[in-house]
Amino acid sequence: MSEEQEMRRAALVTGGGRGIGRAICLALAKAGFDVCVNYASSSAAAEQTAADCRALGVQAITQQADVTDPAQCQSLVEGTAQTFGRLDVLVNNAGVTADKLILRMKEEDFDKVINANLKGAFFCSKTACKLMMRQRYGRIINLSSVVGLHGNAGQSNYAASKAGLIGLTKSLAKEFAARGVTVNAVAPGFIDTDMTAAMSDAAKTAALGTVPAGRIGRAEEVAQAVAFLASEEAAYITGQVLCVDGGMGM
Repeated sequence: MSEEQEMRRAALVTGGGRGIGRAICLALAKAGFDVCVNYASSSAAAEQTAADCRALGVQAITQQADVTDPAQCQSLVEGTAQTFGRLDVLVNNAGVTADKLILRMKEEDFDKVINANLKGAFFCSKTACKLMMRQRYGRIINLSSVVGLHGNAGQSNYAASKAGLIGLTKSLAKEFAARGVTVNAVAPGFIDTDMTAAMSDAAKTAALGTVPAGRIGRAEEVAQAVAFLASEEAAYITGQVLCVDGGMGM
């Protein structure tokens, strides 16, 4: 990249308004990236995240898009690149859950999670890769989960989607490594988010019992891992899964 390009780098974070996505946006902004905060429905949260990014001295915009729609994904990625002049980093963070034991899980429960968590990353990555190939530079970071590595009762759909992201990550890494594009995954463990806040005290206690570090993780700790993989220092790292789980997956 030229000196000017290094000075103005741009990132797109899907599902960037809240939770881990918000923390990722802020971490990238601190690292000097202009940021597009994607959201599906929570416009107020996305606008606040963008405002907080701008307070760190970078440009930040919001863009609504449903990642289950390929046309909207294409517009999202291309719109980000058009606004900032380029797209250096894509973080596929948007995701949903629909937890049920498989005997109670309906086909629509399975499809809902696969469509958002896995196909959304496929749609966004497909468009981003075209742009990054032309630049001969790019970083794609997929948010997987320890559940995708080890499974979890009652989350067969979620685990399948997150395991699928790992396969997608490794395949794209092989396809684009020679073009200067790295593709990696981050697999969070038990992290303090709105999702975990809704768990019962008993469920939280049980989950903590599986974490050797003995505490719940912070969204900022996941975000720092993403920011590292988005950096120049990670240029020779591709096709990898970085677990941020306090040892949960050992």
